Amino acid sequence: MMEVKATAKTLRIPPRKARLVIDLIRGKDIEEAAAILKFTPNAAATSIAKVLKSAIANAVNNHGLDEEKLYVKACYANEGVTLKRFMPRAKGSASAIHKRTSHITVVVDERN
Repeated sequence: MMEVKATAKTLRIPPRKARLVIDLIRGKDIEEAAAILKFTPNAAATSIAKVLKSAIANAVNNHGLDEEKLYVKACYANEGVTLKRFMPRAKGSASAIHKRTSHITVVVDERN
């Protein structure tokens, strides 16, 4: 078996929100996964769709796999760097704002 993956790093989507969408496509055929991502009303869905499309292109062009037999073998969202910002609050204090990022990876493979 030839696993082929694509990764998008430092996307401005919190990993917790990205995992909600990623869980919908794990184990599905690529056509079904692309359709799910297209009609999922979530900001993370568009970025994950781009990573899926890149993984498919890597499999077909670089490794010569058959596009009809591909499925999503694994996909995950790891935590990237966190941008730390501060917002002024009452009495001269400040509260932290953490803008989280994700590293999204999609692994595709051929079905037997």
